[in-house]
This record gives sequence, C-alpha cells and structure tokens, in this order.
Amino acid sequence: MTTTFRIADVDGFEIFYREAGGRSNPMLLLLHGFPSSGHMFRDGIPLLADRFHLVAPDLPGFGRSASCHRASIREVLMRERSD
Repeated sequence: MTTTFRIADVDGFEIFYREAGGRSNPMLLLLHGFPSSGHMFRDGIPLLADRFHLVAPDLPGFGRSASCHRASIREVLMRERSD
C-alpha cells in the first residue's frame, strides 16, 4: 500500500501528514512524541495499511509542519476556550 504525503491548513497552520490505507477502514491516528515527527512511523505504516486508514501528522513545529509562535498558540487556545 502506498503512503501519500499531504499538507492541510488547520487554523492557519500548515500541517504536514502521511496517509495510507483505505478510507473505508477504521481510522488510526498516529501521534508522535517529543522530539520527533510522523516520520517515526514510516516502517509501521505499510504493515498496518491493509487493515486501517492511517494518518500520521507532524505536530506544529516538528518535522515538515510549520512552526508557530507562542502568541499564536495562545490565541488558538483562548479562541477554543471561549467557544
């Protein structure tokens, strides 16, 4: 199964992610720890892609995702809190 590489705009931040597996399969979100990126799942993704729809994002400031300033993070968190 092929892994595709994509970029999504999430609240103005460019988030890079890897995706594999059929969209009709159960989704499995692969989140990396600190200090790492979705690249750490490169060997496991092909092993799971036949059973799951896998998404492995690079969290903001890691891997190929855009960095953000503390003020930007604070604004996003405050906006979420007020909703």
